[in-house]
Amino acid sequence: MSQNQFDKKSTAWSALFSEPMSDLVKRYTASVFFDKRLWQADIQGSLAHAEMLCHQKIISAEDHQAIQAGLRTIAADIEAGRFDWQLSLEDVHFNIEARLIAIIEASGGGDAGKRLHTGRSRNDQVATDVRLWLRGEIDLILGLLTELQKALLEVAEDNVDVILPGFTHLQVAQPISFGHHMLAYVEMFSRDGERMVDVRRRTNRLPLGAAALAGTSYPLDRERVATTLGMVDAQGQPQVCQNSLDAVSDRDFAIEFTAAASLCMVHISRFSEELILWMSQNFGFIQIADRFTTGSSIMPQKKNPDVPELARGKTGRVVGHLMGLITLMKGQPLAYNKDNQEDKEPLFDTVDTLKDTLRIFAEMVGGQLNPESGVKEGGITVHPEAMTRAAHKGYATATDLADYLVKKGLPFRDAHETVAHAVKAAISHECDLSELPLNVLQEFNPSIEKDVYDVLILRGSLNARDILGGTAPTQVRLQIERHQARLTRQ
Repeated sequence: MSQNQFDKKSTAWSALFSEPMSDLVKRYTASVFFDKRLWQADIQGSLAHAEMLCHQKIISAEDHQAIQAGLRTIAADIEAGRFDWQLSLEDVHFNIEARLIAIIEASGGGDAGKRLHTGRSRNDQVATDVRLWLRGEIDLILGLLTELQKALLEVAEDNVDVILPGFTHLQVAQPISFGHHMLAYVEMFSRDGERMVDVRRRTNRLPLGAAALAGTSYPLDRERVATTLGMVDAQGQPQVCQNSLDAVSDRDFAIEFTAAASLCMVHISRFSEELILWMSQNFGFIQIADRFTTGSSIMPQKKNPDVPELARGKTGRVVGHLMGLITLMKGQPLAYNKDNQEDKEPLFDTVDTLKDTLRIFAEMVGGQLNPESGVKEGGITVHPEAMTRAAHKGYATATDLADYLVKKGLPFRDAHETVAHAVKAAISHECDLSELPLNVLQEFNPSIEKDVYDVLILRGSLNARDILGGTAPTQVRLQIERHQARLTRQ
């Protein structure tokens, strides 16, 4: 079949139909203008499928060579922007197949191009393409997660001894190390990475060979294709979808990825909320580089944190895609249904949004290397004095006084009540607990001695929490070393 003949028929099933598809239906059902991004995966899968067909003597070596050459020509054309994507050919698969047939016929290769689709359907082909594409995107996302964690670790390492007021209910609670606070997000993003690795493992399974829904009568070697495509486990064993119906019809791997992406974006959103608060005039804890802010069209003094705000908003977009994909699948009977065409746009947008967000946050947090000076510029600028002032406002060492009394033998509940009276007195005197005279403190409990002031100062409170996972600088440095070693191994 020539390229023109294929275009005239417009679909692979036209012989059955008595009238052509309307232009409106073509536009409504076509996916080529968003699924063409799968072209590399489509060609990769086709090359592996053709190699297996040849090995199994289902097609000849000559046909195999013609298919290989044709697909490589198509890949070069797409990369160079010379490929003519046609709406009438509906999707990435038909566009590539039609071009392959035309190239081989024009070169005198006969009908080799028409033999490529032997033993497969678009149903198992698209499921394979999406899995191959998503696997590669997950690998990129894992790299971006690592870069963001490294940026956060740099900020943490530079600010281990900086005291930040820790909040609960957005009220000053206890003093913590700013480095310790940054490490909380490192922990979150490290778990996001673990989830992505787990999703990748389940994504990396081969549907090809399931055909339309029931398998095929051709003697395919599906495990050979899986091995060729790198769809193997940690021991190098091929991973093949074991049920043909399930292989072509489910998109749980895409839903699972979007769920993992949603959690990652939620962590980004929480971090964004804190950055927005911290850089406001009411806090003044940090500053982010001007390149990540915008001004106001009417108020010349404004620097607005647009990047964190937009990331916070894009989180809702990604979570919405998760809900959309779950809803898409919930009512579908087995096996493949056209509904599944709607899986790609939300999946593609989720991947793009997450990658862009991680990339920009790594730069916003850690700065950017100046190629001329070799020095990093930008990143988060920390204002320790503002943090310390804020930590003094909320009686952040009250718990330390309670702990002090417990060590003197007082039951914790009694110590809690005693400290509440002491805080009430400090409020009435308009001073911090550490500024109350010793004789006043002793009125609340006679066991209080002069050494109480060692625990009532912010630094003393910080150093006292020298326990695994605690905020004491010694522990924070140990955690930084642990994370640095972990990320070096990745």
